[in-house]
Amino acid sequence: MITVQNLTKKYGSQTVLNIENLEIPTGQSFGLVGNNGAGKTTFFSLLLDLIQPTTGHIENNGIQVNTSEEWKPITSSFIDETFLIGYLTPEEYFYFIGDLRGQNKADVDALLGQFEDFFHGEILGQKKYLRDLSKGNQKKAGIVASFIGNPQVVILDEPFANLDPTTQIRLKGIIKDLAAKEDVTVLVSSHDLIHVTEVCKRIVVLNKGQVVKDIKTSTETLRELEAFFAG
Repeated sequence: MITVQNLTKKYGSQTVLNIENLEIPTGQSFGLVGNNGAGKTTFFSLLLDLIQPTTGHIENNGIQVNTSEEWKPITSSFIDETFLIGYLTPEEYFYFIGDLRGQNKADVDALLGQFEDFFHGEILGQKKYLRDLSKGNQKKAGIVASFIGNPQVVILDEPFANLDPTTQIRLKGIIKDLAAKEDVTVLVSSHDLIHVTEVCKRIVVLNKGQVVKDIKTSTETLRELEAFFAG
């Protein structure tokens, strides 16, 4: 379970995130939506201890993320291409992440074999560095790398951006399969309301850093979200 208590993040006099209380149960597929500047990436950055909170804290499976690193072996993420190591080939990068997560090459190869359709022949065996791939293919590599090592918490920030329609459809299936595992918590932020309602069982809306809606996904959710953002 992920729990948030009295969490704020301020830059000078500006408060960019202010969440009094939030709980994300183990095994939930959780969506985070909001306009630019709503605080989505700030929340994920705090969850990953990439930045420090101004007040409050986040706990990941009972571990306060900004005071201990014990949550890291069970948690993975892909936020953007800065998470990649550009001078490595995709294969080198996958094996590097595998080594960090206690996976040998056979383990990693077995996982990669599950994503041949998703890679669409554009990632493996191309003899290219990650920095030379398109933004979409960099994202594919980063997303799949986040699945290495059987993480219990997977965090994906805007995973559908820069992907072609076919790849978006395949990614939705991948996230649904991952979220179907009762011991895996999946957190997805997205500007695409259709995709996020299809893959997440619960959606939280952030506006100016605050939770303004917390919705259990149903057939009415998309219309509710569209009405909210239509203003």
